[in-house]
Order: sequence, then C-alpha cells, then structure tokens
Amino acid sequence: MTKKPYYITTAIAYTSAKPHIGNTYEIVLADSIARFKRMQGYDVRFQTGTDEHGQKIEMKAKEAGVSPKQYVDSVAEEIKRIWDLMDTSYDKFIRTTDADHEAQVQKIFKKLYDKGDIYKGYYEGLYCTPCESFFTPSQLVDGKCPDCHREVTPAKEEAYFFKMSKYAPKLIEHINAHPEFIQPESRKNEMMNNFLLPGLQDLCVSRTSFQWGIPVDFDPKHVIYVWIDALTNYITGLGYHLDGENDELFDRYWPCDVHLIGKDILRFHTIYWPIMLMALDLPLPKQVFGHPWLLQGDGKMSKSKGNVIYADDLVELFGVDSVRYFVLHEMPFDNDGVITWELMIERMNSDLANTLGNLVNRTISMSNKYFAGVMTRTDVQESVDEDLKKSILSAVDQVCAKMDQLRVADAITEIFSIFKRCNKYIDETMPWALAKDASKKARLSEVLYNLAEGILTGASLLHPFMPSSAEKIARQLNVSLKDMEALRTFGTYPSGNKVVEKPEILFARLDKEEMLKKAEARMEAQRAQAQQGSQPDPDASEQKETVVDVEPKAEIAYEDFSKLQFQVGEILSCEAVKKSKKLLCSQVKIGSQVRQIVSGIKSNYTPEEMVGKKVMVLVNVKPVKLAGVLSEGMLLCAQDADGNLSLVVPEKPMPAGAEIC
Repeated sequence: MTKKPYYITTAIAYTSAKPHIGNTYEIVLADSIARFKRMQGYDVRFQTGTDEHGQKIEMKAKEAGVSPKQYVDSVAEEIKRIWDLMDTSYDKFIRTTDADHEAQVQKIFKKLYDKGDIYKGYYEGLYCTPCESFFTPSQLVDGKCPDCHREVTPAKEEAYFFKMSKYAPKLIEHINAHPEFIQPESRKNEMMNNFLLPGLQDLCVSRTSFQWGIPVDFDPKHVIYVWIDALTNYITGLGYHLDGENDELFDRYWPCDVHLIGKDILRFHTIYWPIMLMALDLPLPKQVFGHPWLLQGDGKMSKSKGNVIYADDLVELFGVDSVRYFVLHEMPFDNDGVITWELMIERMNSDLANTLGNLVNRTISMSNKYFAGVMTRTDVQESVDEDLKKSILSAVDQVCAKMDQLRVADAITEIFSIFKRCNKYIDETMPWALAKDASKKARLSEVLYNLAEGILTGASLLHPFMPSSAEKIARQLNVSLKDMEALRTFGTYPSGNKVVEKPEILFARLDKEEMLKKAEARMEAQRAQAQQGSQPDPDASEQKETVVDVEPKAEIAYEDFSKLQFQVGEILSCEAVKKSKKLLCSQVKIGSQVRQIVSGIKSNYTPEEMVGKKVMVLVNVKPVKLAGVLSEGMLLCAQDADGNLSLVVPEKPMPAGAEIC
C-alpha cells in the first residue's frame, strides 16, 4: 500500500546571528509533527534551512571583516549544529546560497517579468533595515515598524515591483473558501482585515542599494529582494524547475501540507507567497500555521537586554529531551508562551522526574523484586483495571485528535495523563500490600503487567516529542515501541517478557538553588558580552591585558570639570552614516529632548545593538558636523589596549536625563 505523502516545512532561519531558544522552538515543533506523522504511516518530507541574503547580512559581514559568504557559512553551520543538537529529523537543509536554488530564483523572476507581473519603477517610502521591509505611513504603528517596532528611515531607489494587487481578489476568494488555510483562526482575521481587505499594494522585489543577493540576470545592478529568494525555497528544495523537468520529489510532495512559521512572518507566507504561486500557476499550500512566540519572562528575548536563552545552554543543564518537552508543552496553541529558569526546573522535577521517571523506576523495580523481572499476564482482573484501560485507550484517541489540529501542547498533556493514571493505579492497587499475601501473587502479576502496558503505550506516544527518553523506556521494558495500530489495543506487551535488572534513572531531581546559580552565571556572562557589544573569541588561547596605562594629560581645576554636563541618554534609534566606515548616527533621548549624536563606534556596535541602551552623554559640547551629519553631543566609551570600545552605561536602571555627577 502506497503511503500518503506529507510535506512540512519550517521558515528558513536568517543567518544574522545564533538562534535563541525562541527560534529553536520552531524546528522542535516541526520535528514533533513530522515524527508523529511518520508514526501514523505517512510518507513524510521535512524541510528546513537558512535564509542567507540581504542588506543586514552585508552589513554584519563588513563589520566582522569577512565576506558575506564567509559570514553566512559560519552562521549556517551554527544553526545546523543546534538543529542537530535538538535531535531533529529533517530530510532537507536548504541554503538560499545553494547554486541550484539561486538558478531557479533567477528563472522565476524572469518568468514573472516576461509575464508582466513584475515591472520596473521607483520606490519611495519608509524602510526598516532589521526586517528588510518597506512600509507606507499608514502601515506604521506609533510611527515605527509594525513587525519589530524599531525606527524606519525614508528611502528611495529604483526597483522592480510585483503586481500583488492583480491577484488579491483571487487570494481573498481562496481564503474564504478554505478556512483551514490560515491557522490559528485569529491569524486569518488579522491578515484579511489589516492587509487584504483595505487594498493590497504592489510589492518591491529588487534592490540596488546593496549587492549581497541573487542578481537579476537581465538587469545586474539589481539584486532579487528577499521575498522571492527566501519563499521559493519551499519548492526549489523539492527540485522545482521552470523548464518543466521537475524532480520526482516535487511531483510527490507539492502542495505542502503545512508551512510552520512564526506569527511575525505570517503576512509574507499567507499573502506574498500564495500570490507568487498563483502567478506561477502552482497549487497553494494546504495550510500555513503561525505559531506564537516563546518569551523570556514577560518580554521578547534580546541580546541588548542580556536576557537571551540559547538551546545549547539549556541542553547542558537539563538535557535534550527535557528541553524539547518544555518548549513543546509550555507553548499554548495561539498565545505566547513563557520560559524562565525557575519554570524549567519546576517542570523537570514535577512532570519528568516525579510523574514519568518515578513511575518507570517503581514499576521495573517492583517487577524485579517480586518476579525476577518477568512481566506475566494472568487475567486476574478487577474493576479498576477496566477503568485504567479505558483511560489509556481514550488518551490515544485524544492525542491523535489533538495532533490533527496541531495542538501539540495539548497532545503532550494527554500523554502525561496516561502516566498520571498509572501512578494513580499504583495507589489504588497497592502492589506492596498484594506482595505480602501469597494468594494474591497472580493479581500482583496482572497489576504489574498492566503498568508495563500503560507505560509502553505512553512512551510510544511520547516518542515524537521526546525520542531518546521514549527509546530508553522501551529498552528498560526490553521491548520495541508500539506502532500506531498496536496503540489501539490494550495488552500487546508480550507476556513473559523480562525487564532490565537495574532501571536507569531517566530524570534526576534538580536542586533549585544550585541550578539557578548555574543559570545566573550564564546570563551574567551574556549581559557582560552584550555591554561590550562584541562576541568573545572562544578559541582565544591567551588572556588579554587586564589593565591599560594611558598617557596622563595636564591637570585641570575642579571649576573646569564642573563646566562639563553629563547625563544619561536612551538610544531610540541608530543607523550607519552612509559616507563613513566608522560612524553611527543615534537619536538619543535626554530628558524631554531628543538629540542626534554621531559616534565612531561602528567597529564595535551594530545599529540594532545600540537601540534601547542607556548611555553616558556629554551634553554641552558644541555641535559639529561629522561626514556631513550634525552631531549634538558625545557618547562616552572605554577603550582597551587593542582599540576595542565599550559604551559607558549606568550600573543600575536610571531614567533618560538623569544627571551624572
């Protein structure tokens, strides 16, 4: 019997920096869905990868002193390492710098141009560099980018445009006819009401202000802008060819069953991408699922805030499967989830160590103690057994139903209801009491067999979410995990099977204070790194100098010093000065005023890292023009012997405008 194909993708990760746990959540979520579909018998294709072109990459590479390709190679390798660390089972890791992808992107662009769907014009509007997006004034939120809430800047340049408006009515019709196309439901309403129904503008699809991108082959001063480049990975990764010679993979797996993406890029996947496919006369994906964010405490993770949590740090402290469990179970279906070190420790101890780990350990230990490890079915039953069986089989149905809706957290809750019911069954049957009565030996054997069956069912269902732990449980029970058909029946554990002699501790209880100290040490190192504004070299073999001697200047009187006015400033926005390799131009809030300050710190800070910092400002210095840009103050920095700069920042929170004395 031919398996039904199932194609799932993640958004391709942008190669600007190492992904944090919020970014990593998506690949783990997609992996759990892909593994579950394989367990259900589907022919699964699971694709992920990296988005490697754009102005931000070009800027970061220049700041790092390497070529853009060298920069993205390094970050892509790091992203792939983390995806592998998290035990994800992707079938394809595509990079948008892959030669076959770039060739097809050029052909797609040319086809749309020849068709009249792409035309040349000029773009004049408001541009967000971090998001690499143009916006009209009406699309801004409080005058800032509606996606990342950073400052936007006026921009004008020659560009090619895609006639989005031509296909908008057809897309609206499709969305109305296919209510499952955009999920969750709230995301669909947002796209319709905020973008499609008010009227869709044509989309800028090329740039001339930077070079790091796929050239428009018939107009090489233009590079193909991110949307056509990045979004088409979903078909080029399957071997789509415009000449009609598609790979077998494309014919087998397209259209995609689920594009799994973050809610912040929903517009690109539910409006831009479907319209591109319509223009190419290709079927639309069956569903786009915009998952919520995983937040640190009560806000988004940010390097400038020093609150970023990385997957490898969590894995080192808790283990891969524990981290997978947490991010999958703690993320609601359509609301943002929260991760804190305290909550992680609580879940490890309560759910994993106590509910699951203790259950497996107790069951195997009792089997070894009372029956030399042999699990035998005796059919000496009581009414409580029937309730156990009904609960377990009902949970199997519920898990499948929840996964059909992509309600992964709810599915995991149903799985753990099996383990909780087994723990309750132990309390109800009291095996230790049965063991004291020789006439109850057959009943005791049945109880332990039922526990083994329940644990095996739960572990088999758990495998897509915590693969290593599920396999460890099966090894301790000395059997293979159940397939989906076997999960529908209670009693498939082989009677007479012998479990391992010494059960392995699956999840050790954690000392909260000790773990929090380890976590705080990591976060403190990260905050120090964020303040320095540069990444430490992990391969450095020698310590840098710990002191710097500076040539002394002539003494001044106190009255001279008192003439200088220092205040705390908050950086509202920042951008590179176009005519300079060293200068950044910041808009700095000082009390109720905003001043423009130009600083020679581009080698140590990116514009994105500057935003939100509280800094020390010399306020009453005479304004001066630097590279043609007016500067109305000075930001104070420390400088080491190698010329590296670090902004002087207040040790404790201080309001913008606070006097430094």
